[in-house]
Amino acid sequence: MFENLSDKLERSFQLLKGHGKISEINIAESLKEVRRALLDADVNFKIAKNFTDTVKEKALGQDVLNAVKPGEMIVKIVHDELAELMGLKAEEVNIDGTPAVILIAGLQGSGKTTFSGKLSKFLKDKKSKKPLLVAGDVYRPAAIEQLKVIGEQISVPVYTEEGNKNPVAIAKAAIKHAKQNGHDLVIVDTAGRLAIDEEMMNEISSVKKAIDPNEILFVVDSMTGQDAVNTAKEFNDRLDFDGVVLTKLDGDTRGGAALSIRSVVNKPIKFVGTGEKMDALDIFHPSRMADRILGMGDVVSLVEKAQEQFDEEEAKRVQSKVAIDQLNVNDFLKHINQVKKMGNLKDLAGMIPGMGKAMKDVDIDDDAFKHIEAIIHSMTPDEREAPSLLNGTRRKRIAQGSGTSVQEVNRLLKQFTETRKMMKMVSQGKRVGNMAKGFRR
Repeated sequence: MFENLSDKLERSFQLLKGHGKISEINIAESLKEVRRALLDADVNFKIAKNFTDTVKEKALGQDVLNAVKPGEMIVKIVHDELAELMGLKAEEVNIDGTPAVILIAGLQGSGKTTFSGKLSKFLKDKKSKKPLLVAGDVYRPAAIEQLKVIGEQISVPVYTEEGNKNPVAIAKAAIKHAKQNGHDLVIVDTAGRLAIDEEMMNEISSVKKAIDPNEILFVVDSMTGQDAVNTAKEFNDRLDFDGVVLTKLDGDTRGGAALSIRSVVNKPIKFVGTGEKMDALDIFHPSRMADRILGMGDVVSLVEKAQEQFDEEEAKRVQSKVAIDQLNVNDFLKHINQVKKMGNLKDLAGMIPGMGKAMKDVDIDDDAFKHIEAIIHSMTPDEREAPSLLNGTRRKRIAQGSGTSVQEVNRLLKQFTETRKMMKMVSQGKRVGNMAKGFRR
């Protein structure tokens, strides 16, 4: 996400390279490129112009320290302004209430139903809520069935009234059902249309009036760019929603919606969808997003994802095994599964500072670990516990059993050996330089 914008911004900052200070002339040239980059990313023209005017004003009024180069100074100012443009800080979703009611709105195809499921799982896992999903889309074929499948997948019940075409009555009955069955959270999925129309607006306004939700979230497909911002404005004028959800941010999106929507509707972006899986939902952090746009990575989010998946007791157990050089292939497999749960591999790599650009043209399949897992599952319990048993005959059998080649089996065992060696060096406090040298051998 934001790859093109990141590249163009980086090129604009290069124009200041070699200059001893920021001047009216060199800043104008650099910011002209910044504005062009924002417009190419489908950012509203007025917003792009105001943005670069503000950056210019702050850059020229800045006392540049001797230790800070002009290019670095402009990156810092652009970063801070990007974060402010997107809202400065993360905003919580309102889940106070017995039950708390969240109304989901948006056009057809924006990802409302999938987001409803993701939000249910997120609040169930992170906030210990007991959610009830409500199938309020009474028009789209298979909408109810889709929500049922999602509910089953995440173990969240779905309230439906087959044959009832009145979304207001369905929503009210669902809230009553939630109170009677101990649900402290109700998420109402509503119908969308291919375009905004009066009937649609009247209907969702009626649902809002009838159930008085704690929170209204507007779901928008970020790949529609400036059109998404215009749609958000029209919905906000009628619904006065509380926050925006940007879906499909992992796709080939130019980023204009993320950068413009806050300024246009004056409502925070609360969540971003970053993939198709039910756990591919992140709280929107403006400052972290600015980091990623400028190629600085997002270490905080990476650490948070790791903390969610890596058990402290398990880490201690592995550490003690590493210390006595007893790490086995089962431990290796466990760690692979934990990394997989953290999300898309390319996206994770992009969170590491400097890696986003390096990974730009690298295609990492979500099934990248599939062959590794097949090889490990083809080993006997004894072989996993003691990889030293794996002679040529056993390796050939494992390759046949996993549908891979002996070379791939050898490569995996080499990776395992190097990983074990590296982890032992780290546990013994050896210098990073020596560790890297050992890993290359």
